[in-house]
Amino acid sequence: MKRLDRSQGYETDLLLNQYLLFHYGSDSDLLPFSFGPKESLHFPVRCVTECLDVGSLPKQAKALELGCAVGRSSFELSRFCNQVVAIDNSQTFIKAAKQIQQNGHLNFMIHGEGDQRNTRTARLPEKIDPARVIFKCEDAMDFFNKPAAYDVVLAANLICRLQDPQEFLANLHQLMSPGGQLIITSPYSWLEEFTSSDFWIHGNCLEAMKGILKDHFSLQRSFDLPFLMREHLRKYQWGVAQATIWHCNKRI
Repeated sequence: MKRLDRSQGYETDLLLNQYLLFHYGSDSDLLPFSFGPKESLHFPVRCVTECLDVGSLPKQAKALELGCAVGRSSFELSRFCNQVVAIDNSQTFIKAAKQIQQNGHLNFMIHGEGDQRNTRTARLPEKIDPARVIFKCEDAMDFFNKPAAYDVVLAANLICRLQDPQEFLANLHQLMSPGGQLIITSPYSWLEEFTSSDFWIHGNCLEAMKGILKDHFSLQRSFDLPFLMREHLRKYQWGVAQATIWHCNKRI
């Protein structure tokens, strides 16, 4: 099967700026109106705060984020995990995440009306140790060649951007410690440019995931996790990801 270059669409300055805003933007920049879905803001933070069971983590927990984009969820995981390995297929995104990690900040542009542009700054979240995070530019589909034992694996809005999401799901247990937490969020927005329709998860995606993961995971809970991405002052993408949290039953 021919490998699709999924990263190409994520290497533009336009998308970099949008994702930096999505991950690090203030409420007033993310949604500068008195109305709108404010509960959908700060999705990368909520992927951790609303999904991770902190109380069940072991000491010196290790986490893996697959598809980390510009890194906000990875930094949030580092509040609770001693080490976080964060990978993304976009060199531009990983470069930006490393700049924030190393310098504590990174300037970016937000779009107003027409050709209006304003400079904003993405800042390292407070009270975290950036040295706990390791950013790498890699394809999530290739990461199974490096099996490890992670206590947390987060894949936020990733599976519908993979070449073969079913193969990805079927191999996730290779990366997990027994009792580990698998967090998957997705709006199931299947597009041919990322995933050939032959490899889409058709029908009810949650039921299909249950069938794929049943030998190694048990579903703990599922719920809707909305998100809002600003394109410019008067255009936004509103989506509702389904968050699923799984317990790894793999035995040593």
